[in-house]
Amino acid sequence: MVYGDGTLTLIGGGDRLLSTADVTELAKSAAAGVKSAGLGSVKVRIDDSLFAEPSLANGWNDSYYDDQVSPVRSLVVDGKLSADTSIDAGKIFAKQLADQGVTVDGEVTRGTASATDVPVGQHLSPTLAETVKKMLKTSNNDIAETMLRMTAIAAGKPATFEDGTAVVRDVLSRRYGVSMEDFEIYDGSGLSRADRIPARTVADILDLLTDPRYGHRLRSIDEGLPVAGEAGSTLGPEWGRFDTPDSQCAVGQVKAKTGTLTGAIALSGLTKAADGRWKVFSFIENQSSADPAATKDTLDGLAATVNGCWA
Repeated sequence: MVYGDGTLTLIGGGDRLLSTADVTELAKSAAAGVKSAGLGSVKVRIDDSLFAEPSLANGWNDSYYDDQVSPVRSLVVDGKLSADTSIDAGKIFAKQLADQGVTVDGEVTRGTASATDVPVGQHLSPTLAETVKKMLKTSNNDIAETMLRMTAIAAGKPATFEDGTAVVRDVLSRRYGVSMEDFEIYDGSGLSRADRIPARTVADILDLLTDPRYGHRLRSIDEGLPVAGEAGSTLGPEWGRFDTPDSQCAVGQVKAKTGTLTGAIALSGLTKAADGRWKVFSFIENQSSADPAATKDTLDGLAATVNGCWA
């Protein structure tokens, strides 16, 4: 957050877990500065220029905005789905300023902070590990898309779909030796209907979690995978997972990531069997006409079979 020429600018840094409570603390700090400077009022602006202009990824349906995912911007509060998360964040900030007794002139605007603006507040995001765990536990599309852009930035690339997915392909193939044959991705969340990832490739990626060489680096992924029967995760009882006679035995024994689109359902993960060995699996059902709930029950049963607790 910076100040210059009568304007407070809230700058988005790509923290998808920013909360109203966090913004309130920034507003308190800003309000104290405004009052100590003897200012009667300020304007509020947001700067979300860290990410390139949002657009639909190749293979996304227009209906995805804003039911499944928001246009990807570098500023959002409370993970809210909306057409413009940055302006919404600015409005929350403006309201909190008003609650602190500061008059806000006009509407919240969008712009780029000046190099001469003075820093007046800062919020540190949760760690990368915490963010990854949250993304995986709840299968959060918006966090995934934000992570894709931050991955591009970390590699010195523009924060776009194209550059983010290019970095993902490069890291998987060059650093981890994962085959990119028949591998096509166009987004970070997997919502794209143009994405093509073989089940074998998904299994190869998950198998890295069992390799001691990568244990520390990939720990947040391993710990972030939902556990069968874990409340609050996508494999929790509230989602009807692992609650049939042929899958209940795997509760607490399987950790896996779900994937659900109309006509496409997946479950990929790993489990330690009675012999002490890790077993990796990836089941992907495409173009199914079966009831989705029945398909999910079947995949849960297959995971229990891999574990060996039900055959």
